[in-house]
Amino acid sequence: MEKSDPLALEDAQRLLGQCALFRGLQDSERSALVARAHVRKFATGQNIFLMDSPGDSLMAVLSGNVRISVPSAEGKEIVLAILRPGEVLGEIAVLDGQGRTADAQAMTECSLALLYRRDVLSFFERHPDAWPRLVDVLCERLRATDQHIAEVALLELPARLAKALLRMSAEQGSPARGADIALTQRELGNIVGASRESVNKCLSDWQRRGIVRIEDNIIKVTNRSALTKYADPGAE
Repeated sequence: MEKSDPLALEDAQRLLGQCALFRGLQDSERSALVARAHVRKFATGQNIFLMDSPGDSLMAVLSGNVRISVPSAEGKEIVLAILRPGEVLGEIAVLDGQGRTADAQAMTECSLALLYRRDVLSFFERHPDAWPRLVDVLCERLRATDQHIAEVALLELPARLAKALLRMSAEQGSPARGADIALTQRELGNIVGASRESVNKCLSDWQRRGIVRIEDNIIKVTNRSALTKYADPGAE
């Protein structure tokens, strides 16, 4: 069960202000949003919403990681995105009033700020200058999905896996040092469209070559330049 967890006003303002959709709002505008927000906590592995369920709310990730995925025709899961603090989910269904376009599940313990559709639309009516930020969020999400689909369809597994590891390492850490990637090989397979066995074989080879290090389902990129060559094999 999801639980209400009221946050202090200043904390909610700060966290919502970090979300791409609400970045740049005045304090008074964020206060108006916070007054209508319902902060929810989700346990690891808990479903936040399912595909085709009613899209009556938009959510901003305050803490934790959220997996966005769709089921394949074969009954497998295809991971479209992993959302982190500051990112928004559920925006498409909120705008058109139709069902959710994907599943959302808490990868870790999560805290989300939930805004109901009526309040989101009312907010944009009162603040029409905020619409371009929503367009930016939608375009960024569309570009990322297009890139993901193209990679799965056109690239060989080593290139797909290398691109995914480099992207996630950079997103979670500094571009130079990167960060640990806390995903199982099955979860990585769902992201790059491959079996766990194929991912394991590729990672094991890279670990022998000193490109990555794997400890307890934690993957660390140890040779970014070598991995970059796998990600872009056509580059000189």
